[in-house]
Parts: sequence; structure tokens; C-alpha cells
Amino acid sequence: MQTEKVVDFIVKWLKDYATNAGVNGFVIGVSGGIDSAVTSALCAKTGMPLLCLEMPIHQAPTQVSRAMNHIDWLKSNFEKVSMTQVNLTPVFDSLIDALPDVDNEEDRFMSLANTRARLRMTSLYYFAALEGLLVAGTGNKVEDFGVGFYTKYGDGGVDLSPIADLLKTEVYEVAKFLGINQEIIDAAPTDGLWGDDRTDEDQIGASYPELEWAMKMDGEGKKADDFEGRQKEVFKIYKRFNNANKHKMIPIPVCEIPNKFK
Repeated sequence: MQTEKVVDFIVKWLKDYATNAGVNGFVIGVSGGIDSAVTSALCAKTGMPLLCLEMPIHQAPTQVSRAMNHIDWLKSNFEKVSMTQVNLTPVFDSLIDALPDVDNEEDRFMSLANTRARLRMTSLYYFAALEGLLVAGTGNKVEDFGVGFYTKYGDGGVDLSPIADLLKTEVYEVAKFLGINQEIIDAAPTDGLWGDDRTDEDQIGASYPELEWAMKMDGEGKKADDFEGRQKEVFKIYKRFNNANKHKMIPIPVCEIPNKFK
């Protein structure tokens, strides 16, 4: 990958899009992870205002510290970067108290994990509307179009996606080129929705390089029976997530009424 040219292309694309939309700049949720670090740095490089939100919900201290360190790095390198910390933990806890109990605690746990992402999306759009900003998405190609590893109307609710055509390994290349803090580059990828230290690989069962391989094989029309051992296992994992999350990756179904009924 021609990393410098890719960075220049994305930065120009961001600036042109924002200018044509008549907005003031961007707002982004900074999590302490590689994707939000890279995306926020690309937004900052446009020279337009960038508002970074740090939105903890029972967050691990290491995630919060990485996010704050990255925001400090952005502010020291780019003039128009500002930040606001919005502690959503009390909001999340109040919502839990207001919701009825359920029989299956595992289902409740999963639903509440996605609720965290949706609370953050709501906060991002609150500030976007106040200050005339675009919400910048942080999803990469494997997450957005391969396994659908994001929350519908949560971190999937954005105005534009600067890195959605980059594989995760390519995001790391961009991070190194941009000089992103090493602690972020070294941190295991996590969605940060569970209040513990589980990683993306723990949840999916495969690493991002493995998923990228499976995504490529799927694009070439391969089937699980074409592989053996770990490759077969990874391909099946990829297909399981891809099939289960199709509803996130295709347009919302519309019930089209026949003209004869109108």
C-alpha cells in the first residue's frame, strides 16, 4: 500500500466532503483503540475543527488513559482539535434501572452492550447538531463489510466512513505512518462494550489477519470444504458472522406497495 498517498487521498476526501456539505468540521468518539485514533488523526489533518468525545461507560482505566493520551497528542499536533469528556456511566445505569428484568440474563447482557454504543451515538449527534459537525465513523473494511462487527445504529450510525475501505492491517500501516502512540498500536483490538478485558479476537474466534484472508477467499468464491484445519475453521467463523450480520450491511428492506393498491 502507498500509505502516504492513501493518507493524502482520505484527508482531501474528508475536507472536500465537509466543505461541500457546508459543515464546520467533524466530531468523533475516541475510544483508545486503533481505528478511532487513525480516523481522528485523519480528520485533524484536514485543518478543520475536530471535536473529540471521550465517553466512558464503566470503561477500563487503560482504555480511558489511552484515549486521553491520544487526544493530548492530537491537540499538541493540530491547532483546531478540542475535546469534551461525557461520562455516560450514570446514564447507562439509570437506563438499566428503568428497564424491566428479563429471564435470560445472557440476552440482557448482549442487548445492554449494544445499548452502550447507541448511547454514544446519541451523544455524538447531540454535539454534531450543536456545532454543525459531521460524525466521523471509525469502522474498517473487515468490520463493516466482512463480519459486521459493529452495533447497528450505534458505532454504525455515522455521517461518513473515512477508513471503511481499509483492512485492519492497513489501518495499522496508516497508524505507524501518522505517528500514533505506540500504546494504541500495541493494544489488542476491543470494542470496549463489556466492561472487561475481552478482545475482538476473544469474541469472534479469529484474528483480523485471519478474517482478512477469509474475506478474500469468500470474494473469490471459495467454500469451507476447499480448506482444512485452521483455515477451514476460520472460513466457517467468517461465513457465520457474515451471514448473521447481513442485515447491517445491506439497505433497510422497504415494503414496496404495488401501484394497483395506490
